[in-house]
Amino acid sequence: MTTYVLDSSAVLRYVEASAGAEMIEDILMACVVNRAAVFVSVVQWGEIAGRLRQRFGESEEMRILSSLLPSEATIVPVNGERAVKAAGLKIDRKIGYADAFALELAMESADSVLVTADFGFKAVSDLAQIEFLPAK
Repeated sequence: MTTYVLDSSAVLRYVEASAGAEMIEDILMACVVNRAAVFVSVVQWGEIAGRLRQRFGESEEMRILSSLLPSEATIVPVNGERAVKAAGLKIDRKIGYADAFALELAMESADSVLVTADFGFKAVSDLAQIEFLPAK
């Protein structure tokens, strides 16, 4: 079973129904029928929440968040060990701190695939399998 780690850009593409949204929908459906696992770092989830609130306001943010991921998907909490690993990736590989949490999560397993629309991850594609959504 493939494990997909979705970063905030991938989830937001799904919300916006823009380039790559159908791929995210397929991944989420595979998760529902137990053909794939889906993980989102809680740091990425917070980033998604912030962008939704900024665009749509608080009540719409809460409505979207409550129905965005299937119950089979996992929002992965952060602990001290994850925070230190992400900080190391941020400093050593010069990526954003929130991005480092998604990358760290994808690096946990050889069968994990990080799905993103952020081409800044190309600089760290030697560390994990990364699937890039099409450019807008």
